[in-house]
Amino acid sequence: MNKNLNDIIPPSRRRTMQGTENVPSYTPPVEKEGMQMPSARPQYERPLPPRKIGRKFPVGTAIIALIVIAVSVGALVVFSGAKVTVTPSTNVSYVTGDFIATVSGGDLPFEFVTVEKTATASVASEGTETVNQPAQGTITILNKQATPQQLIKNTRFETPDGLIFRIHESVTVPAARGDVPGELAITAYADASGDTYNVGPTTFTLPGLAGGALFTQVTARSDAPMSGGFSGTRASVGQTTRDAQMAELRAALAPQIEEAIMTAAPEGYVLIGGASTVSYVTQPDGVASGGNVELSEKAVATAIVFPKTALAKAIALQVVGAYAGQPVTLTDVSGLTLTPVGDLPSPGAQEFAFSLAGNVTIEWIVEEDKIAGAVAGKTRNSAEVVLTGFPEVDSAVLVLRPFWANTFPQDPAKVTVEVKKTAP
Repeated sequence: MNKNLNDIIPPSRRRTMQGTENVPSYTPPVEKEGMQMPSARPQYERPLPPRKIGRKFPVGTAIIALIVIAVSVGALVVFSGAKVTVTPSTNVSYVTGDFIATVSGGDLPFEFVTVEKTATASVASEGTETVNQPAQGTITILNKQATPQQLIKNTRFETPDGLIFRIHESVTVPAARGDVPGELAITAYADASGDTYNVGPTTFTLPGLAGGALFTQVTARSDAPMSGGFSGTRASVGQTTRDAQMAELRAALAPQIEEAIMTAAPEGYVLIGGASTVSYVTQPDGVASGGNVELSEKAVATAIVFPKTALAKAIALQVVGAYAGQPVTLTDVSGLTLTPVGDLPSPGAQEFAFSLAGNVTIEWIVEEDKIAGAVAGKTRNSAEVVLTGFPEVDSAVLVLRPFWANTFPQDPAKVTVEVKKTAP
């Protein structure tokens, strides 16, 4: 069988040769004048493979990560701390029992508080009247003696100008407490009618004590002007209008007088319902603008107040069987009613016997420094065990930061103690 050239050339070589059959042969260009010809046939170079570039270390990312870590650690340090939130123990009981309090001392002390409030109204005139009316006002009697001072009805009080005022009832002025004089507020009335006695705040001496040591020991002062002194004819209103208006003024004074008592009471004292008396004194008519009549009503209240903690302790001793004298207070006394044994005592009395009845909530007082000292330097578990031995602690929430901390700081000052307030 006849063979040609393709029959003896291997297929792979044959494809290579076939791929070059149509490639034209290179013909050098003809050099023309003014044209620079290439010196040689252009060389076709095989492109180099791409260089392998090594991966660089991500410095920027590492810096950012370090910053985040540093900020996180700093935040944990800044916001680190130890805190104990305490819910105090409480006891809700119904109390009914008898008590005896002593003025300014003893296990259950009490204090007298006297306040005044005046309300006025302008009423259209309904006629005229001729009156001779003495001025009046409140004076405060001062007693510098170590013993109470009794003063009889119609005792005279004289101003530096010689004007005489009198009291219309007998009183007992409390004794001094050290350098603090005993005080008693009472209404004094001018010895004569007319506006001459409408004097401003002033001082008084007692002419009846002149010539003795008591003359300088018992004195008085007024903190507001005397008013109402008048002699002549003025506008007036009928009795029906007067009674209706006075009823409105008294209704307006009622809430004001209780607020005034609590404002005047010493810090931490409480007023129990039934431990106060209020008397209303109609003030002399005045002349209002437009020819109207000015009607005035004054409320004078005397109250007995108790230290909240001392009263709470006295009640707890009666109604809480496991009570051992720990510091306690009262969260709400609105459910209590006080009933005096006999009449409510007047200022100057040394003892006060009374009974209490009603619902009361007693709350144990939590001392923050005591709690902080108890948990300082202890682990969370040990601190929880220690706090169970405090009768004033009903429950406690312990928080330690950062989260990996498990021991309270050795310094109690670095432990924050928060006491949850009990709603009344």
